[in-house]
Amino acid sequence: MPAPLSDLLLESPVIASVKDEAGLRGVLRSECKIVFLLYGSVLDLPDIVRTLKDDGRTVFVNVDLLEGFASKEVVVRYVKERTGADGVLSSKAFLVRAAREAGLYAVHRFFLIDSLSYRNLVPQLRSSRADGVEILPGCMPRVISWVTADIDVPLIAGGLVCDREDVFAAMKAGASAVASSNEEVWKM
Repeated sequence: MPAPLSDLLLESPVIASVKDEAGLRGVLRSECKIVFLLYGSVLDLPDIVRTLKDDGRTVFVNVDLLEGFASKEVVVRYVKERTGADGVLSSKAFLVRAAREAGLYAVHRFFLIDSLSYRNLVPQLRSSRADGVEILPGCMPRVISWVTADIDVPLIAGGLVCDREDVFAAMKAGASAVASSNEEVWKM
């Protein structure tokens, strides 16, 4: 990894979450430098990543959402060796840890739906040793401020970041970046 994740996010605080071919075409027209790839299969993932990399993007692959793969560490090896992606996103601590060990950026995704999921975040993060955390939904400034007080890695607010107000609220609450599939947010 050439630079700490925090440096990448400082330069590009709006991350394009791409979930389909239309989003891929849209991100190629955008100025977003970081892409969270939320779709793909064993057959097309290398081509999708290559398209983004050839366009100068930093690409993180959500290994939990790939078609044709099992939730096993070999998926991280495949992403590294066969796609050239820069990093991995996962809600599974062991896959995030495997990404770190493989020399990829590793972002641990957390779905914060209640106090139990909030209390489990720090122990899970300790286990995964992630470079960063993405919390979903990302439109909860109060919770963002709680989490940033508890962790020492960058926080990315993702999911339901729908407009300018959500972006500013997340950043004011302490998020290092926001991730959204809304192309209007990408223009910020």
